Amino acid sequence: MEKLESKNIPVLEMSCASCAANVEEEVRKLPGVKKASVNFASNSLQVEFDPEVTNLKKIQEAVRAIGYDLIIEENNAAEKQEASEQRHYQELKKKTIGAWIIAIPLMIMGMFFMQIEWLKWVEMILCLPFLFYFGESFFVNCWKQFKHRKANMDTLVALSTSIAFLFSLFNTVYPEFWTRQGLEAHVYYEAAAVIIAFVLLGKLLEARAKSNTSSAIKKLIGLQPKSARIIVNGEEKEVPISAIKPGDQVVVKPGEKIPVDGMVRSGYSFVDESMITGEPIPAEKKQGERVIAGTINQKGSFVMEATEVGADTLLARIIRMVQEAQGSKAPVQRIVDKVAGIFVPIVIGLSILTFIIWIVFGGFENLSYAILSAVSVLVIACPCALGLATPTALMVGIGKGAEHQILIKDAVALEKMRTVNCIVLDKTGTLTEGMPRVTDIDWVVPENPEDKSILLASEMKSEHPLADAITTYLAAQVQPYPIDNFESITGKGIQTAINEDLYWTGSRGLLETHKCPITPEQDLRIHDWQEKGKSVVFFGKDRKLIAIIAIADTLKKTTKE
Repeated sequence: MEKLESKNIPVLEMSCASCAANVEEEVRKLPGVKKASVNFASNSLQVEFDPEVTNLKKIQEAVRAIGYDLIIEENNAAEKQEASEQRHYQELKKKTIGAWIIAIPLMIMGMFFMQIEWLKWVEMILCLPFLFYFGESFFVNCWKQFKHRKANMDTLVALSTSIAFLFSLFNTVYPEFWTRQGLEAHVYYEAAAVIIAFVLLGKLLEARAKSNTSSAIKKLIGLQPKSARIIVNGEEKEVPISAIKPGDQVVVKPGEKIPVDGMVRSGYSFVDESMITGEPIPAEKKQGERVIAGTINQKGSFVMEATEVGADTLLARIIRMVQEAQGSKAPVQRIVDKVAGIFVPIVIGLSILTFIIWIVFGGFENLSYAILSAVSVLVIACPCALGLATPTALMVGIGKGAEHQILIKDAVALEKMRTVNCIVLDKTGTLTEGMPRVTDIDWVVPENPEDKSILLASEMKSEHPLADAITTYLAAQVQPYPIDNFESITGKGIQTAINEDLYWTGSRGLLETHKCPITPEQDLRIHDWQEKGKSVVFFGKDRKLIAIIAIADTLKKTTKE
């Protein structure tokens, strides 16, 4: 049974939806390729192939043959693509500004001073940079496509502007051809220039829109730290993330992001895993507990053993899933791609038909209008918006979802969402505030400021994530009691001695350690709170229970809506 490989590969040099269709068609033709899907919005190729029949090098060679390129090196492929796109954007920006600086005076000359003969030569000279510099990429790409009997939007732009320029050049050099027939020798240099200037502006706006859609991926990638400290021969050594191997002992200090997936080998802390689980309360991590790359260590420090590194970490798989989802195609987009693929040849055919109709019904004296009308068809019918709108909308939608921790499997799932009639929602951070608060306090003994003050002081020294909820609740009511000694009991809670009395705060385990009895009514109330998803904290003195505190993540005001 054949074993297929699936890869998401960045594509370079694409300029329109027809380019994406051409790359896709060329890759699909290769032996061993089972599926190929090119997304113009994300400039990516999603390909599934049999590694025994073909490989990435052969796929790259096939794509290069038709004038495009792939980044097949897996190390820093996203960074290389981003750098390439940034260079392209800056070059495009420079050309667009330059094109408009020359196009505006050229347009004024062509529209308002058309009767001045010598100005036609000035217009011709001003038009040359549009053909050989500003619009160079259109003509180069058009030639590459022509060599492989293909066409794209660059073909339309190159044909329309070159026809307009050559026709104008003929009328500048040999105006007598028209004047002998009693006709004016019109020139359309400004049309060729303005077409290129407008298309460049469109491409600049398009490039900016496409770069904005990748912000979700950049944010996810930003969750990965760049370096980490590993233990080598008993000493800590800082290394780049890429240098970490499974089995390495990694030191994680307070406030740091966890660099790779692994297991805690020594130490104790709480880790904010909300980016993965959505839970606002940091998870307790002790020896043998699993930790995940990109999550944030809180106040403690620990040594972990790396188990999954690089592309195998959970965060890397999430990033890959979002990239694949953004590159996937919904059924509606496949229809658009098919239309875009045949659109250019149809437009060229309509342009030729327009020219013939003008000549047949208008006569040879209308040759000037026939050419201008044919050029207009080529220019106006650019299929870029048609090919870009759908993939960009899908990419923006999936990207925005990822920014808000909503991961959409692929474009097909997104399209099918219109048929959904029942939604199951995660509670934490979605329906709730994402921040624990004190919801109930059952004072077993009469409530008094001194107990509150001692509880506040103890919780201010605690590293437990629930302590913040209690200190926030009490800080507005009392001042903290001055305490000198403090002890943290791992996995249970905290205790402090005041005037020969031992005050303690923590879990039910700490309650049992102090052999503190609770009544059936209290036990029933605790059970009821826990059934509602509330965390229960016990506060006592020696063998006497003072208060039972319920902490929960409360509903947002907008949840019902």
